[in-house]
Amino acid sequence: MEHDGRAERGGIAVDVLIVGAGLSGIGAAHHLQEKCPGRTYAILEARDAIGGTWDLFRYPGVRSDSDMYTLGYSFRPWTNAKSIADGPDILDYVRETAKDGDIERHIRFGHRVVRAEWSSAECLWTVSAEYGSEVVAYTCNFLFMCSGYYDYRAGYTPEFAGRERFGGTIVHPQHWPEDLDYAGKRVVVIGSGATAVTLVPAMAETAEHVTMLQRSPSYVMSVPNRDKTADRLRRLFPAKAAYAVSRWKNVSIATFFFQISRRRPELVKKFIRKGVAAQLGPDFDVDKHFKPSYNPWDQRMCLVPRGDLFKAIRSGKASVVTDHIDTFTETGIALQSGAKLDADIIVTATGLDLIPMGGLAATVDGEPVDLPKSLAYKGMMLSGVPNAAFAMGYTNASWTLKCDLTCEYVCRLLNHMDEHGYRKAVAANIDPAVTPMPIIDFSSGYVQRAVDKFPQQGSHRPWRLYQNYALDIVTLKFGGLDDKAMVFT
Repeated sequence: MEHDGRAERGGIAVDVLIVGAGLSGIGAAHHLQEKCPGRTYAILEARDAIGGTWDLFRYPGVRSDSDMYTLGYSFRPWTNAKSIADGPDILDYVRETAKDGDIERHIRFGHRVVRAEWSSAECLWTVSAEYGSEVVAYTCNFLFMCSGYYDYRAGYTPEFAGRERFGGTIVHPQHWPEDLDYAGKRVVVIGSGATAVTLVPAMAETAEHVTMLQRSPSYVMSVPNRDKTADRLRRLFPAKAAYAVSRWKNVSIATFFFQISRRRPELVKKFIRKGVAAQLGPDFDVDKHFKPSYNPWDQRMCLVPRGDLFKAIRSGKASVVTDHIDTFTETGIALQSGAKLDADIIVTATGLDLIPMGGLAATVDGEPVDLPKSLAYKGMMLSGVPNAAFAMGYTNASWTLKCDLTCEYVCRLLNHMDEHGYRKAVAANIDPAVTPMPIIDFSSGYVQRAVDKFPQQGSHRPWRLYQNYALDIVTLKFGGLDDKAMVFT
């Protein structure tokens, strides 16, 4: 048959098809090999390399915004000295995991999944992927989406008046030019999120000056570059034991901080402000540039290892301007206050475009899946969609913590189906008391722009996302698979 003028040819048939060869997809493959060794699988990856986010982002200073003892896999200890790791180190970690597990041979690169069709008569998914000018069809019994939740093709850039007048270079961090030379240049970074606070100190090392231009501040905290407790534990105990203890220690600290931020926001605001003021000194206007209008953890927290952003500001190599853009000019940016910022390079660190399920169009027995009307079962399966799961990490903690649990649950589910002769498992909400709620509870602009395109969570179990690792361990790792919401056939 023909789709968009391209011939469709046959691919392969596997038990499990994983979409995405990033942090989540490589983790999913490891769990499948270890816990479901009899299952065949393949990974479809739209790009030409392993690593996902960590291969795509190449901007200066790119790093994790979570500690690696929780962002790393549960099954592979993080042994690098840095707790907040650089992007290239994380990429090496993911690729080494794939190589050591002989996962690479299962990956089909250059395959962008565009469509998935479920047939109840055959208990099979037919998954169509663009491969060059062709469309390749794969079949599987279980579909596992590990493609993240943002659009890899382009980041978000708002419309800026006068953009075409600017005589310098404009770049977005998601697609950083390899040959961009900013040494001795005047740089303006537009944004105040995790990407901006990473870029500013990294570029300030060689640029003439870097200005972080923000409409409104974010919460920024200085954290150690190394975890001294983890270092001591590695000297005293075997690597796996030391890693497990460090992981739980950091999970506990993060959970406590999130909970107290929600329950005692004024206390946490004072704590964060005190830390910033200590870094920048009495003459710096902390309230203007680092006092957000929202409560802590209403948006994701920005972490700066060893206070590198604050050091760059103190040195005079970087500065912060809180204002609104009026227009781009030939030589920089004119602000609504009347001030002007001269620039040779403008970096639009203005966020991501979120896209659910990698933009996949899915049907079940010919009926299109309406994502915004679907409920997320345990944060990993969609109501009414059989034999399919998706990996989606925490918003208040490391992405991998939840993805690891999701992978373990999928393996338990597959083994349960084998043991009982089931070919189909589908979640269905039969409780009229369940009220739909947004699946991502964040006030960040990138979330609010797209949250109505995503499936929803429910008001209580098993449809509620609690953003709590300890609770999810009980539910997903040890909880029963049979409940009123899951129907096996």
